[in-house]
Amino acid sequence: MSGTILITGATSGFGKATARLFAKDGWKVIGTGRRADRLAELGAELGTAFHGMVFDITDEAAMRSQFEVLPAEFRDIDVLVNNAGLALGTGPAPQVPLKDWQTMVNTNITGLLNITHHLLPGLIERHGMVINMSSVAAHWPYAGGNVYAATKAFLRQFSLGLRSDLHGKGVRVTSIEPGMCETEFTVVRTGGNQEASDNLYKGVNPIVSEDIANTIHWVASQPKHININSIEMMPVNQSFAGFQVHRDTVTAT
Repeated sequence: MSGTILITGATSGFGKATARLFAKDGWKVIGTGRRADRLAELGAELGTAFHGMVFDITDEAAMRSQFEVLPAEFRDIDVLVNNAGLALGTGPAPQVPLKDWQTMVNTNITGLLNITHHLLPGLIERHGMVINMSSVAAHWPYAGGNVYAATKAFLRQFSLGLRSDLHGKGVRVTSIEPGMCETEFTVVRTGGNQEASDNLYKGVNPIVSEDIANTIHWVASQPKHININSIEMMPVNQSFAGFQVHRDTVTAT
């Protein structure tokens, strides 16, 4: 199977690895991102199989303007991979600036909804596919996850609702929900602290970008009568912790 795939957030991590894998497999690849230089580098690497679209996923007008000038050979999009997203901050909710919450919601939810809604008519026409990158945080809360985890829970539920609403249309929808993955994710989350990222993943043998790319490719390669509803995946060295329990120091009377 081959066709045209659009990957948001293709300038690094999961998106970049997925673009490389699908181009190698004969697909036409559209990659979106804010960093024009990185998209240009990827285009130089992948050649005519790749088209870069430079815009911020939160800017609906910029997104639509890029589709207006999309080359004809890339317009029949078969697969949308909603990969663009981020987490900001690791502290408890009262310590996170409101603007960071708003940025996470605008990027992980609003931007994703804008591009999905824009592409749905074509995906329905071609019996295409939507692959949403959620997270184990959609299921398993952790301290400091607050709004990031909530956006990923939204994304999982949106995937289920979208699949229900597209019943009978032949469109497949999948939510991929990874655990610890070593990319630029933690560097961005901690404001550029590479040491914090290195310490977090040290000795974990975490999931890497190529693992996610292989998973996306497997989902997209299934026969058209098969829908993979969701995939939750973790590195072997990550599992489930106990509940937090707070104990008051003053005995109640």
